[in-house]
Amino acid sequence: MEKPSFDQLPQAVLQLHEKLNNIEQILLNQEKSTPQEDQILNIQQAAELIKLSVPTIYGLVQRSAIPVSKQGKRLYFSKDELINWIKLGRKKTAQEINEEAEAFIAKRKVGGHK
Repeated sequence: MEKPSFDQLPQAVLQLHEKLNNIEQILLNQEKSTPQEDQILNIQQAAELIKLSVPTIYGLVQRSAIPVSKQGKRLYFSKDELINWIKLGRKKTAQEINEEAEAFIAKRKVGGHK
């Protein structure tokens, strides 16, 4: 970018001012967008969300394998917790497993262990 001459300074300042206003608007819009509030789901909604049958959900609850809240006889599920639960169940690829194994072996060799 070339330096503006003295005569071009008013135009350069105007452009800079416009850019700052645009940045300010972007930042203000980000502040206004509040994070979505977590949704509480009943068992049917939870089953729909994670694509499992209601009896399967009951089985997972019985084994304490799924995050759940209970009030009286009713079960409630946090949408955010269910999504995180699904993400935690991600299986590693063969390549990721091999990379971890190689890193472990390399670390053991450097540390002097056999």
